[in-house]
Amino acid sequence: MTELEALRQAAQRAVGANQTTKAVRKGRAKVVFVAQDADRRVVEPVLRAAEEVGVPVVEVPSGRELGRLCGIAVAASAAAILRAEPS
Repeated sequence: MTELEALRQAAQRAVGANQTTKAVRKGRAKVVFVAQDADRRVVEPVLRAAEEVGVPVVEVPSGRELGRLCGIAVAASAAAILRAEPS
């Protein structure tokens, strides 16, 4: 299964730069996805947080494609597959 298929099938995911950055900082993100056509000022905090904690980053060609993979009808600048929250 490719990483993009994993994102599509993920039980839990963060969508959008703010949610993705929070998930990375809380240690919940397994893999981060960033749209190549997203404004770099928007995704820079996501990329910085992912680099700081060693979370792999996958670039997706467009925000529209990333949004579609996340099951939303609009573009997304960033997303992440999340680990299950500890119970």
